Amino acid sequence: MKLAMIGCGYVGLVSATCFAEFGFDVVCVDTDAERIEGLHAGRVPIFEPGLEAMVAGNVAAGRLAFTTDLAAAIDGAEGVFIAVGTPTRRGDGHADLRYVFGAVEEIAAAARHPTVIVTKSTVPVGTGRRIERMLAEMRPDLDVAVASNPEFLREGAAIADFMRPDRVVCGVADERARDVLSRVYRPLYLNETPVLFTGLETAELIKYAANSFLAIKITFINEIADLCEQVGADVQAVARGIGLDGRIGGKFLHAGPGYGGSCFPKDTLALLRTAEQVEVPLRLVETTVNVNDARKRRMTQKILAACGGSVARKTIAVLGVTFKPNTDDMRDSPSLVVLPALEAEGARVRAADPEGRPQAEPLLPGVEWEDDPYACIAGADAVVVLTEWNQYRSLDLDRIKAAMRGDIFVDLRNVYPPEEVERAGFAYTGIGRGRGPADRVPASAEPPWPAQSAVGVHEPALHGASSRSAS
Repeated sequence: MKLAMIGCGYVGLVSATCFAEFGFDVVCVDTDAERIEGLHAGRVPIFEPGLEAMVAGNVAAGRLAFTTDLAAAIDGAEGVFIAVGTPTRRGDGHADLRYVFGAVEEIAAAARHPTVIVTKSTVPVGTGRRIERMLAEMRPDLDVAVASNPEFLREGAAIADFMRPDRVVCGVADERARDVLSRVYRPLYLNETPVLFTGLETAELIKYAANSFLAIKITFINEIADLCEQVGADVQAVARGIGLDGRIGGKFLHAGPGYGGSCFPKDTLALLRTAEQVEVPLRLVETTVNVNDARKRRMTQKILAACGGSVARKTIAVLGVTFKPNTDDMRDSPSLVVLPALEAEGARVRAADPEGRPQAEPLLPGVEWEDDPYACIAGADAVVVLTEWNQYRSLDLDRIKAAMRGDIFVDLRNVYPPEEVERAGFAYTGIGRGRGPADRVPASAEPPWPAQSAVGVHEPALHGASSRSAS
């Protein structure tokens, strides 16, 4: 079976390479001639663990090819996957579908054989039906079916997610599309991977609903972390305590500086815009977006507080700038909010990141860069762990302390045990780590809220929740 993948970006390149690994003949097409030339030379344009070797292996085996010629790429392909960007449209928060529809127009102009067009890009509900109408108007003679096959790839673990997924979602409108996608994903049947066939609209909505739910989960534990800091609880113990409940689960319950990346920010906004169009309020998602935006700004205040209220004329060493480890992706990273804010407060900001520097430097022009974390930290007044790269999980704290001018250690990912950092002579600040476990709080300590009757305890909480949900 021959497949074509339109788009050699993150989703397109990973998907095309993994399909080739399944044994299919895959041609990946992109309008960026420089990117295609680089791929021909063995240069992978994104950082994803294991991808470069897998690309090289499948190119050598003759199963994976790259081109700028869309007509040649789709010629004879039983499935044509669209994996182009759908960024947030400036000004209104809607998904920008110009690249998707541009690809459809090119396919309609070039197609000469029956095929199935599959949107792997994340697209709002109704996009598949609009593609059907476009094709019917442009090429009524063309025998083509439309399907939706959303991706669920985590950056940094994308190959494992594709080769061993927890589910595959296929939105189809006819039996031919179902047959093609069934054969495409047949290699996963041995692993008993659930393959869920739905209608087009359902598949499109599943992706947005999944990402929005995970964004809500992250935002929830971040707000609980704020509460932990005020009442003397440990958010990591709270997360474990609730995560062991099978109905909740422990994933995405890691408190931090807020979510970023290529999916959660744009997908939550796009879902809100879709809901507004059909006049369905999504208050939880709306609040999640607002709280997450505010949280990134709040991280600057946390660093300022740790530094005594001011960072003017101080050197702040920041470890990690990508939105998560094992990727070079800077899209909506908390660092894009935190570092400029520190500079605006008068700080000299120095940063290190194992993979993100090439992407980050143009976005953070005032920042000084070091490749080695110890060089980054040398002479600094404070160190901030902003991305939990493995390289930053086991630093020599004594060496850091000796090299620094100050003693401020701000751990925005809770990588280090507070006691260990404090023993090395630092003043430690983490996320959601209050005065410590309950058994360390003196029994005589007053709670940080006024004593109330049983009725008084519950009523304000209910009124407060009601007020917030209506805002």
